[in-house]
Amino acid sequence: MKKILLSRHAKSSWDNPEWTDIERPLNERGLRDALKMSSVVANLLDKKPDLIVSSPALRAYTTCKYYADAFKYPQENIRKDINIFERGPKYVVSLLQSMDDQYDFVALFGHNPDMTSLFAYFTGDYVANIPTGGVFCVEFDIESWKDIDKVNGNLIFFEYPKKHFPKDRFEFD
Repeated sequence: MKKILLSRHAKSSWDNPEWTDIERPLNERGLRDALKMSSVVANLLDKKPDLIVSSPALRAYTTCKYYADAFKYPQENIRKDINIFERGPKYVVSLLQSMDDQYDFVALFGHNPDMTSLFAYFTGDYVANIPTGGVFCVEFDIESWKDIDKVNGNLIFFEYPKKHFPKDRFEFD
């Protein structure tokens, strides 16, 4: 069995028009949601990830670090991969296919529209949008990562901030 946890970064800031896309940080809500959601997800898991990989974009990597802390995973062991930021969902599939089979559970932090596309690709189910801070976990009845695209996985959970903290939101949010 192999398992993946895929997360879209939490809400980013658009306060400074001079920031490049990769430099955009989380805003206040994003920081709060990343902290809360990492705790929610850590409590849902019976086993923590063996490997964590993140886009190096500041908003994704910051989200990732909250999860690493909640999983008691050393931040210095987080792998950054620029291609998660630049190349799209096909790259993520190929990245997972190339994983060492010593890892049974991999967590990956990235961006939309990739996360929404990957949800459909890995589960065979449709979701209109993975919201900021959204995270889903899928388990596959495979022994090797190279086979991850040959079967639909079993969706373990799909969580997002509004599901757990609706009072933190405004109606137009």
